[in-house]
Amino acid sequence: MDKTNALRAGALAAGTTLMMLLMTSPALALTRDDGDDPGTGLSVVETLGLYVVAPIAIFLAITGLVMVLDRSDKKKDTASSNIRIKPESKADAKA
Repeated sequence: MDKTNALRAGALAAGTTLMMLLMTSPALALTRDDGDDPGTGLSVVETLGLYVVAPIAIFLAITGLVMVLDRSDKKKDTASSNIRIKPESKADAKA
């Protein structure tokens, strides 16, 4: 990568980061807006259940469905299964 492409990539990354910071600044505001009606907060158990237990349960459910509904046959190793070796091969050495 030459200097021009590196400079362009750095400027793009810096610009993207700056725009993301500018766009999220209202989310970090401490003053309330007119018309805000926030609900009650989540308890620790509700938060852990929603953001930890639920994604793990969904992941395990999807994994289980994929494993159960997998219709591919267990294929044999064809590279070594077609090799026949004679147990007692006698070679005649002629000198």
